[in-house]
Formats: sequence, C-alpha cells, structure tokens
Amino acid sequence: MIDFLRGQIAHIETEYVVLDVQGVGYRVFCPNPYVFAAKNQNQEVITIYIHHHVREDAILLFGFPTREEQKLFRKLIDVSGIGPKVALGILSGGSPDHVITAIHQENIGFLTKLPGIGKKTAQRMILDLKDKLEGMGGFSLFDEAPTEDLTLHEAHPGWPEAREGLKALGYTEAELDRAWQRLKDQVKADEAVDSVMKKALKILYAG
Repeated sequence: MIDFLRGQIAHIETEYVVLDVQGVGYRVFCPNPYVFAAKNQNQEVITIYIHHHVREDAILLFGFPTREEQKLFRKLIDVSGIGPKVALGILSGGSPDHVITAIHQENIGFLTKLPGIGKKTAQRMILDLKDKLEGMGGFSLFDEAPTEDLTLHEAHPGWPEAREGLKALGYTEAELDRAWQRLKDQVKADEAVDSVMKKALKILYAG
C-alpha cells in the first residue's frame, strides 16, 4: 500500500492534485488542494502523505500535507457512517486540532457545523474516537473547547485566520488584499476558515 508520494505538483483542481512522481501522474484527493499552490509556483519537490483506499470499483488516493492529518483521516473513516469523502469534508471544514479538541470535549455544536456531519454522526465520533485520539494534535485537557462560531470574525468571516495561513505560504500583503477584494462577496457568514482559505488560494493561483 502507498504511504506517501514525493514529487512535483503537475496540476491542481478543486478536489485533487496531480503529483508527478518520476514521470507518472498520481491523482490525489485532498481536503484543500490549494494549500499546495505555492509549492506548485516554485516547482518544488514535496511529500504528500497518502491513504490508499481500495474498493470494488475504484482505487483512490487521499493525500495530506502532514502525517497527523493522515492519521486523523484514518481514525475518522473507522467511524460508522463516515466514508472517505465525508472525512475529507471534515478536514476541509476544521483544522485537525480543532476537530480533535471538539471530540475530546464532546462539542456537538462545533462538530455538526462540519460538512456532512449531523447530530447522530457527531455523537458516534465522540463515542468511537474520544479515547483513541490521545497525543494527537495540540490537544490538552486545558484547551478551550472550540465555539460554534470559531471561524467567524466581527468584520470578515474567517479571513484573519485564513490570511495568516496564506502569509505562511509566502503570499504578500498586497496579493492578499487584492484577493480579499475579489473574495469577500463569495464567503458566507458561517463559512469555515479552511473553506475561506481554499477559495482565496483558487483566486491567488489564477492570478
């Protein structure tokens, strides 16, 4: 089974990247493909941690920038009612640390804001995973539980946190200001930070 792939980004779509590994293009589905946009611009060799998913009618690759996200994804798909697509949605809607903290602190309100998660599935996540996530992410028994409006900002939903993440990828203040002018009418009041960042990266990648 494939555990990781190392190569250059050849193509980016809204749901996946194509990673060129020594002349072979692997389609890898990701929570937020546009986090690899900065690497794509510089044609850097990157490592994507893989979950190799085999079913009767398809062989699929799901990829993550960190080993921690890969581990959390595998824990999530062990929960009854959560398949790979829903698990990707969870990781695109909330950071791993926030998801792990919400599970530990039984924060149903936060979990049900994640894509594809209803109250019953959130309860199953807590029941199945609460004791299996010790030591993962930055969780501490003294962490504050994420609030239901975790991704909101009094002026612009999700943008301040998304902006910091984009700056870490190497984008300038001027580039981010221009991107926000195009983006601000596209985001919803309850939109998750990762979703805001994904839309911003699509704009930045397109130029």
